[in-house]
Amino acid sequence: MAENIEELRKGVPPRTIVIKLGSSSIVHETTHRTLLPIISSIVETVTELQRLGHKVVLVSSGAIAVGLKRMDMEKRPNTLAGKQALAAIGQGRLIALWDNLFGQLETPIAQVLLTRGDISDRTRYTNAVNTFKKLLEMGVVPIVNENDTVSVSEIKFGDNDTLSAITASMIQADYLFLLTDVDGLYTSNPRKDPDAKQIEVVDSVADIRGQVSTTTLGSSLGTGGMETKLIAAEISTAAGVTTVITSSKHPQSIFEIIEYDLYVTRKIAAPSLPQLPRPPHTIFTASSEPVRDLKSWTAHTLNPSGSVIITAGAYHILSKKDSGGKLLAGGVIGVIGDFASGQAVRIVVLKKGIHEEENEQQLEEEKRAYLNSSGNRTPNGYTTPFDKEDVPESELAKHHTHDFHGFHRNGKVEEITDENVIEVGRGLSNYNSAQIMAVKGLNSVFLPHVLGYADTEHVVENVTIRIPA
Repeated sequence: MAENIEELRKGVPPRTIVIKLGSSSIVHETTHRTLLPIISSIVETVTELQRLGHKVVLVSSGAIAVGLKRMDMEKRPNTLAGKQALAAIGQGRLIALWDNLFGQLETPIAQVLLTRGDISDRTRYTNAVNTFKKLLEMGVVPIVNENDTVSVSEIKFGDNDTLSAITASMIQADYLFLLTDVDGLYTSNPRKDPDAKQIEVVDSVADIRGQVSTTTLGSSLGTGGMETKLIAAEISTAAGVTTVITSSKHPQSIFEIIEYDLYVTRKIAAPSLPQLPRPPHTIFTASSEPVRDLKSWTAHTLNPSGSVIITAGAYHILSKKDSGGKLLAGGVIGVIGDFASGQAVRIVVLKKGIHEEENEQQLEEEKRAYLNSSGNRTPNGYTTPFDKEDVPESELAKHHTHDFHGFHRNGKVEEITDENVIEVGRGLSNYNSAQIMAVKGLNSVFLPHVLGYADTEHVVENVTIRIPA
């Protein structure tokens, strides 16, 4: 049987795998001692995965927790400076521990410390991707953590679940394993409810939220919980990464989960073996049409500088997979905040437009108006140039109907605030906030007349639309 298992594992095609470990899986919650049996088991698992031809990235929390032990402190400080100081103390000891254990098995590692600010610049993001790829080609295991010593709230990923999902997206991984102190996602807290049932497969994170407990996890050492894992799963599965929640106490189950996923769920041809049992885990299926690279970078690594409010009609058009992710000025109602050209922005709509029934006739009219707001184009796709003088002011006024300080809805002018909109996506602005306000609601042919120039008829590009919860 052991020979058959080895044959099975050798038959698994090489995969790129990201494994995330939380603080509670590395350090004891009360004594703050490192949990060497679990860490050693992780090291053995990663080394064996490499031997079988897989590429592995490890996202490791625990720097602050290790710093607590070194300084003989009972709990995390409340101040940012205190947490950053402990992170600086603990990070060196943590990476030394990983290096020592991997070194026993002659497996080289590399330390990679990131903040959202590090990869918000496209060039630095590309450099980080290339570094990951080179390290994996060299047979090195990158050990990734957030650079807590310099992070502030504006540039933090928030938690290492999000960091691991973004890392998996960056390197276009096949699997992301979120290892924690429970073996999956449950309908309620399994520690308190004996009737709690494990969810085995999740095809839609948005659909499953109301059916499960998001208070299963969380400790005095960590910042996450089950909710952060659902957020991570949304990010990674949208990028085409199959995501798994399973127990950190049995990291060797990673082999069994991959084998079960490939040979039983996906029914890839396998050697003749007895029926494989299903190891405890929850698997989130990857999108069949993943968002890659630039759109994923825009949606998840950038800190938006403002918001662009769009009509329900524009939202419905952009929601279609063949929309191209490009927003025309005709679909814009207004903006919130000040932002420059090239910065990331939220795409938002009225809450009414999502959670209440729309007048179908009005919606269809908005959709037609949006589709008709594209300017005349030449065969190469660019807007046909024209002279400003060709557009009379009366014609411009007829198309520019939105009030500067608000938007017209059901005969009333409503103020644009964060309270009456909901985020449905993100994108990169081609024009600054003042320029978008000046051309909102216009047919694209009028952009040069209003702005004095028009590099493109699309006010926002690389738009990624998601269905809000």
